[in-house]
Amino acid sequence: MKKKTLRDVDVAHKRVLVREDLNVPLGPDGAITDDRRIEAAVPTLKYLMDHHAKVIVAAHLGRPKGKRDEKYSLKPVATRLCELLGAPVKLAPDSAGPDVEQLAKDLKDGEVLLLENIRFHPGEEKNDPELAKRLAALADIYVNDAFGAAHRAHASTEGVAHHLPAVAGFLMEKEINYLSRVLEDPERPFVSILGGAKVGDKIGVIRNLLEKVDRLIIGGGMAYTFFKAQGYEIGKSLLDKENIDVARETLEQAKQKGVSLELPVDIVVGKEFSNDTERKVVPATEIPEGWEGLDIGPETREKFRRIILDAKTVVWNGPMGVFEFPN
Repeated sequence: MKKKTLRDVDVAHKRVLVREDLNVPLGPDGAITDDRRIEAAVPTLKYLMDHHAKVIVAAHLGRPKGKRDEKYSLKPVATRLCELLGAPVKLAPDSAGPDVEQLAKDLKDGEVLLLENIRFHPGEEKNDPELAKRLAALADIYVNDAFGAAHRAHASTEGVAHHLPAVAGFLMEKEINYLSRVLEDPERPFVSILGGAKVGDKIGVIRNLLEKVDRLIIGGGMAYTFFKAQGYEIGKSLLDKENIDVARETLEQAKQKGVSLELPVDIVVGKEFSNDTERKVVPATEIPEGWEGLDIGPETREKFRRIILDAKTVVWNGPMGVFEFPN
């Protein structure tokens, strides 16, 4: 899949709006527990700085649901980005509006401005055309480098691209090149591992992969919706109510296509959503009332390990449990 990238445009002395995926996990104290997504953004941002662009970064953190919530502020991200880039990173007080426009205008070549959490605006997830226009007004060129958020048609990913010349960043280019190769001519057996919270967020991915994979491993929060679809009790575990029927249809489609859809066989459950909660391992189809699934159990880990070791190609998207908690 050929895409125009940063190398195809002259960024010198231009204001460049870069959408990055800086949605990193934070610990209870608000400190970043895994900065790999920030590290992955560095090559694109360094290239822009070295080529005398005025760099404006848009990103989100968590799910603040269109309201300002300080626990989802990008302040810790700005601090870490500054360390990794070896240069100051200004954090804007907002992601749109007159103050932000002035900060963008005042940028000098090679400087970096990080916009505050774009999801503080209700218009972001609604792909509001007005918010997209306001974002576009900040810059001369748009770079989408947010591979982890590119499947969502939001104002900062899809909307803004209608108003500015748009190219891919280096992380986006790398991921597209890799995935194109893997999905067009994979070595077999081809196994995909899917985790994360909601079936609805991944349904397009699941349907595409059912056409290509030999085995599909499903874990993490979305596994409980698949158990519910089969009539099992899931206690207080995560449930994507709107997509129970979709999970049921997916199980049937996998059977029809001869794809082995693998679900957990045992689960680590806890009384509360915390690291130090009382916990135990139970069969995946027997989660007691008042308990919630937090991770795959030891038998499942061994089962999934054997499947992965047998594979020649593995595509992994989303965690198998609450990786933010050490336990």
